[in-house]
Amino acid sequence: MAGREGAITVSDKVESGETDGPQVTVVVHPLVLLSTVDHYTRVAKDTKKRVVGVLLGTRSRGSVDVTNSFAVPFEEDAKNNSIWYLDHNYLETMYRMYKKVNAREIIVGFYSTGPKIKENDIKIDELVRAYCPQPVFVIIDVRPENEAIPTTAYVSVEEVESDSKAARKEIRRTFKHVSSMIGAYEAEEVGVEHLLRDVNDPTVSTLASQIKHKMTGLTALRSRLAEMKAYLEAVVAEKIPANNQILYNCQAIFNLMPNLNQDALVESMLVKTNDYHLAVYCASLVRCIIALHELVNNKIQNKRLEEEEEAKAEESKKDDEKKEDDKKEGDKDKEAEAPASAAKKP
Repeated sequence: MAGREGAITVSDKVESGETDGPQVTVVVHPLVLLSTVDHYTRVAKDTKKRVVGVLLGTRSRGSVDVTNSFAVPFEEDAKNNSIWYLDHNYLETMYRMYKKVNAREIIVGFYSTGPKIKENDIKIDELVRAYCPQPVFVIIDVRPENEAIPTTAYVSVEEVESDSKAARKEIRRTFKHVSSMIGAYEAEEVGVEHLLRDVNDPTVSTLASQIKHKMTGLTALRSRLAEMKAYLEAVVAEKIPANNQILYNCQAIFNLMPNLNQDALVESMLVKTNDYHLAVYCASLVRCIIALHELVNNKIQNKRLEEEEEAKAEESKKDDEKKEDDKKEGDKDKEAEAPASAAKKP
């Protein structure tokens, strides 16, 4: 169905303290991530399009467990944001089929591959409200270069906007960011472990894997710090109003950081870093020595094979010479016997 006309305000952060919505935590299970990646690969791979689907799961005391999902036909015009299509008949049919398989799973929201919020998302949220009173919106980032947590969750809340010129207030819906995490049941953890066992490279050492994980964590930390910096600069420049909750969280994060001016801490970090470098250096030496041993062994083996081939060639040559000598002796015997047989004839 096409989206309805109207001004929509969309925000991916809580920019003011006036937006008070439900405090929920969204737990996304691995099956949802795999299903979303499969949906994107089949429909929108190597394009600028995004895919949209429905999230299934359960709700309990402010926590939303997203355990399953299914794709929904969705199209939108890249030039005109007011033109979009979502097949809600297909949605209802699929939900009835999933309901027969697992009656406990209900519609809890919808997902999109984003990677950012778009204007049509608030309209899709209004459509999904016909099947779920308080849907959650999860953006699942399917880009392979993204090494951070691929999920970002939102809920829609009502926000009152006052128009000073018209002297009236207008209620609009906007998205509020809520916490999200990746969770799994025991059976799902076993399945993910078996999947990663086939994906991971067994030739990579444990130390190299640890260093890669450290680099991934530092990259994610850097992006979060850049996001905090941009927000604080926007608050200082009075582009957006200050939110005390966000400022409290920033202050708590900075309070947890260690004091790098202490000599004991600096020395311990240097010792730890040097230990890691020593282990990497020793591993490189061992790898080089093993490679040299393999090279020497290959040369010895090749030389042995060459000597065996030369010995076989010599033996075959001697056999040929012996056969030639035997043949010559046989010819001489025949020539000697020929005059004797001729003399016996009358």
